[in-house]
Amino acid sequence: MNGSFRQYRQIERGEVFVIFADPSAGVNDYSACQFLSKTKIDVPLIYHSRKLATEMTNEIFPVINRVYDLTGIRPVVAYERNNGGLFEMERLGSLNRDNKFEVFRMPQSGRIDNPDPVKLGWDTTSASRPKMLSDLKEAIDKMVLRVYDRKTISEMFSFVVKNTSSIWKAQAERNAHDDLVMSLAGAWQLYQTHQTPFSELSSLSQYDDINKGLAKKWRFE
Repeated sequence: MNGSFRQYRQIERGEVFVIFADPSAGVNDYSACQFLSKTKIDVPLIYHSRKLATEMTNEIFPVINRVYDLTGIRPVVAYERNNGGLFEMERLGSLNRDNKFEVFRMPQSGRIDNPDPVKLGWDTTSASRPKMLSDLKEAIDKMVLRVYDRKTISEMFSFVVKNTSSIWKAQAERNAHDDLVMSLAGAWQLYQTHQTPFSELSSLSQYDDINKGLAKKWRFE
């Protein structure tokens, strides 16, 4: 892997992954992607780069495929829809010709006659953002989620609560970044909301010989 990735342990067969990507907003911003294991409840792999969303997609696509090759289970992937995320997520989906991952569909609330009850990816809004951060804080405080990445931890410490004209808002300090925190908060939402079909988990035995070979071939080093 290139220098945009940081890995903290090997990926194992049978692990279920949720993957959340937060695209760069442009100059002096980062694209971040957190690979969260629902099986071990930790984050063994992170993508973090100043590259734009298009470049991020090009770099994480083969790694997402490798995750499937190693685990035998399709990971679910969501992009934050802003900053070009929706377009890139649709492009990522078009690259998924071998059906090695699933693109997350966010349930929508509203009128019962809404013709589009779900949308691709994740919307971080004034309504969803506080819940994302609150849920992540609870998981960290209760030591439910294991985070190895020092840069992610540093970003967490840089978060402060500020009083705006109408509400109290948690945000990064001036000149600090929040892309790693927000991508982790998004991944934690996927952890809580997405259920891997039992059919995928129960069919792992057919991949025994295949995965033994792939585990030797594909090493995230």
